[in-house]
Amino acid sequence: MRQGVVGIAFLIGFLSVAPANAGVVSLEEALAEKAMGKEDAPVTMIEHSSLTCPHCASFHKETLPRIKKAYIDTGKVRLVYWDFPLGTLALAAAMLARCSGDSRYFGMLEVLFRSQETWARSNNPLAELERVVRFGGLSKTDVGECLNNEGLMTAIQQRAAAAQNKFGINSTPTFVIDGKVVPGALSFGEFQKILDEAVAKKR
Repeated sequence: MRQGVVGIAFLIGFLSVAPANAGVVSLEEALAEKAMGKEDAPVTMIEHSSLTCPHCASFHKETLPRIKKAYIDTGKVRLVYWDFPLGTLALAAAMLARCSGDSRYFGMLEVLFRSQETWARSNNPLAELERVVRFGGLSKTDVGECLNNEGLMTAIQQRAAAAQNKFGINSTPTFVIDGKVVPGALSFGEFQKILDEAVAKKR
């Protein structure tokens, strides 16, 4: 039996904040920094991920919730998400997530990561991707408008190239924690050690 797009409980939580026909946001909002946590948090953790990357999906499903509870929600760490799409499909997914708007962005990311095996491995991945993002309120027309936005596409590609040049990133996920490059989807314990050291340096 084919696995559903996402867990029912998770979908209900997501849909409760995602109105139908949400529409595509402006290019300015789409390109705005996507972050969770307090702006004045002592430590900044930048995540570079590709929405088709299985290790990135594992990080979001298994490790990020624990980091969020222990460090982001407590004001110690601010997480900034940067797109680093590996391939055309990942680029399309990144564009659609950004087109959903600031208030729905991280919810859309989670839906995309949790349903990754369904759409990324489909015989018709773009059709499956469209089906997934419609849970977030993007209509078929919205999807077409978003994916035809050359300004958004170019900006995402340019930012990924800049991150590659600046930090030497060549795989995902890769994190930059207060300037320190940390490649790989590490365990929570490994992140805990790195984040504790970073927080301690700011005291």
